[in-house]
Amino acid sequence: MNFDKELDARGLNCPLPILRAKKALTDMSSGQVLHIVATDPGSVKDFAAFAKQTGNELMSSGENAAKEFEFYIKRK
Repeated sequence: MNFDKELDARGLNCPLPILRAKKALTDMSSGQVLHIVATDPGSVKDFAAFAKQTGNELMSSGENAAKEFEFYIKRK
């Protein structure tokens, strides 16, 4: 999937991945896509809730071959 900016949140625990994503999205234009890689298992439900609360679109979420969690969020 194509993205405009990448955020490496590996090794960070809640709430840091969300806070870093929020900051990254602030610097982006509407319609741009942020790719996030995280290792915290709690980030799966955290990013779903974050997208719902902020109105940004969680385009995709899943686990990669390295057992890391990947998210694609489109800025509203």
